[in-house]
Amino acid sequence: MRNSVPAQGGAGTPPHGRQPAARLTAEVRATDGAVVVAPVGELDFDSAGLLHERLREAIGAATERVVVDCHGLSFCDSTGLNLLLTTRIEAQQANLTLVLADLQATVARVFELTGTDAVFDIRPDVPAAVRG
Repeated sequence: MRNSVPAQGGAGTPPHGRQPAARLTAEVRATDGAVVVAPVGELDFDSAGLLHERLREAIGAATERVVVDCHGLSFCDSTGLNLLLTTRIEAQQANLTLVLADLQATVARVFELTGTDAVFDIRPDVPAAVRG
């Protein structure tokens, strides 16, 4: 299972009809009993919809855990944080565990400042997250 679709951010089509660059992509893959979602780019109001779709897809396909590989996530605002908190609850309701892996310093700081690092299962890398 592989699925990577860009989310288009911004206020519409720029001049000359060119599409804006994708601000977030998200790949979903199954591995060793877990489903890994790997967002790359900026997670904010404009891009949260795409990641929400991929996370719901992962919850539907997972049997034990959903891992969010945050290595490629360069930014996360309050919308992104709320999406991950909501997804954590949705995973629990489906008897699954949501695990975050490989948070970069900028994104980790958001979790630390809001105290949500205490709420999530955060692992140093994807293999550790998949193992549980």
